Amino acid sequence: MEQYPLIPELLPPLFDWYRTHRRPLPWRENKDPYRIWLSEIMLQQTRIEAVIPYYHRFLAEAPTVAHLAELDDERLMKLWEGLGYYSRARNLKRAARAVVDAHGGVLPADFDALRKLPGIGDYTAGAIASIAFGLPEPAVDGNVLRVLMRLTGREDDIAAPATKRAVTQWLRAIYPTGEVAGALTEGLMELGEQVCIPAGTPKCDLCPWQVSCIAHREGRQTQLPYKSPKKEKRAEVYTVLLLVSRGKVALRKRPDEGLLAGLWEFPNLPGVHAEQEIQELLQDMGGVPLSLEPNIAAKHIFTHVIWQMQGISATFAEPFGEFSWFSPEGLTDEVAIPTAFRAYRKEFLKSSNGKET
Repeated sequence: MEQYPLIPELLPPLFDWYRTHRRPLPWRENKDPYRIWLSEIMLQQTRIEAVIPYYHRFLAEAPTVAHLAELDDERLMKLWEGLGYYSRARNLKRAARAVVDAHGGVLPADFDALRKLPGIGDYTAGAIASIAFGLPEPAVDGNVLRVLMRLTGREDDIAAPATKRAVTQWLRAIYPTGEVAGALTEGLMELGEQVCIPAGTPKCDLCPWQVSCIAHREGRQTQLPYKSPKKEKRAEVYTVLLLVSRGKVALRKRPDEGLLAGLWEFPNLPGVHAEQEIQELLQDMGGVPLSLEPNIAAKHIFTHVIWQMQGISATFAEPFGEFSWFSPEGLTDEVAIPTAFRAYRKEFLKSSNGKET
């Protein structure tokens, strides 16, 4: 990919714009590498407004890398409950342990060393390196790609890994050092989030690069960037069981590998099952339902798959089977339930007068 034009000359206007328009986000209060790292991981696939309360709660219990390394796994998952993509939380703890063991509990001021930590890819390593340490390392995400493709009028496929690699390599060659390295990283992010937006018409009148932007000049702002279509998500159907006894609901843990690995879930079966079939299955497990009836239908969309779920509720005189049984308080305070099952969590809490959080 040939070098993009004009970028070095455009940096000062971007810095001026960023200083005036930067949002007062909590992870921008200082240059603490741990806080920057935590925020970048939380912000993956998640809106800023949703992240802020999680960020504050997480720091209250794990204010340092060392605290995170020692955080109980169940508590870690509970703090992350609702953010989704739970492997991010597991990798945070794995990386924290590695930082404690290999770097004395301090994130290393080195891109390659950061890149070797679990859960840290090129983007996150670049963000930490430039914002926290002032290193000349870019952090290229969808926002940055969108801004640069519109600015230069290029039609490279931003869904292609080769495009991201080429843009990263080019930016690295012109990246500044020191405080302005972080300002460039955050300025590009902010420009993409506030002005050069992905949906709808970009707010070109507010852009410090309006005059130099080829897409604006040619009226192609809404046509760029080019992104090849995603593969259609496959659909999976499940029957979700709300099994209740003595005010407690049955949960089980998912396998340690695969989607939602190791998290708590309501028992469920692939496919659609008739009530009589469910009743016979429960009896085989040692539970004789006092009542059994349909519950709500729900849908959850993952990155590559859609779950279509139909609930069935059943009550029992005594707990049974190889389940773990939780009270409303336990469900609320102790265990993390993936967002995919949030509708059924809410149904149980509502029926038992528990508090939905």
